[in-house]
Amino acid sequence: MSNKILVALFAAALAVLTLSSNAFAADENLADFHSDMGGCESCHADGEPSADGAYEFEQCQDCHGTLAEMDENHTPHDGMLMCADCHAPHDMNVGDVPTCDSCHDDGRVAK
Repeated sequence: MSNKILVALFAAALAVLTLSSNAFAADENLADFHSDMGGCESCHADGEPSADGAYEFEQCQDCHGTLAEMDENHTPHDGMLMCADCHAPHDMNVGDVPTCDSCHDDGRVAK
């Protein structure tokens, strides 16, 4: 099955879960949500963070696809950012969406 199909299926499943009020607690952070799927090892080698975040970035891409394969918000960042640059898994809750203004003035120019 191609990565694009897997990404589309995952996105659809995530949308269904997001819309379902009983799917998960809105205050559950991303790290706990992912940890429930396989412990800290679902993101970290041997359960420990890597020094540069590269291993964790690979784990994100294994499940969610590459930035180039994602939507128009992600594709321009391919080759420039890692997922954790915008999605802070230990600080953000499930369903939290970072805004462009977090890094860009008017959503266009880097601060």
